[in-house]
Amino acid sequence: MSEVKSTFRLHPGDSTPAFSLPDADGHLISSHDAVGPRGLLVVFACNHCPYVIHLADALGNLAREFAPLGIHTVAINSNDTVRYSQDAPDLMKSFAANYGWDFPYLIDESQDIAKSFGAACTPDFFLIDAQNRLFYAGQFDATRPHSGRAADGGDLREAARRMLAGEPPPTRPYPSSGCNIKWKLGNEPEWWG
Repeated sequence: MSEVKSTFRLHPGDSTPAFSLPDADGHLISSHDAVGPRGLLVVFACNHCPYVIHLADALGNLAREFAPLGIHTVAINSNDTVRYSQDAPDLMKSFAANYGWDFPYLIDESQDIAKSFGAACTPDFFLIDAQNRLFYAGQFDATRPHSGRAADGGDLREAARRMLAGEPPPTRPYPSSGCNIKWKLGNEPEWWG
């Protein structure tokens, strides 16, 4: 699997796209429903990517740490689940439960939400403030699979601290790294590849 570095299409201060997507049980959850009083962390994820698996436990822990601070979390699976059956909706619930994800894990079947955010890889992180503006788009932390270091969410945690303190976003954040989003054939965004 090749490592892809995301190219940001949204910039800090930009309004972020609204969404309404189903979870694996078919319940629709909108960005309006998901946002906390102080913001929302949107994570583009999937079940099979080693980069997601590497930080999945730490992401569950970080989401539990963020919730009482008023930042809620939602994960979105935008992969082509026909060609990548490991990411199919019927496996998403067990994946989320296995890693302690107590937040919604949604399905972007059309891949339109991934395109609207400019998401390029799994995982890809977008921290949104209470006014629905992008505050941070970048990596979870500097660890990678097989790095010998446990994921701790250091970069994302610092971005959230800054947001909650009313400080400016990190300058020149390191982009997310991971496996490319598995676009449906012919559905690749114009900025892809």
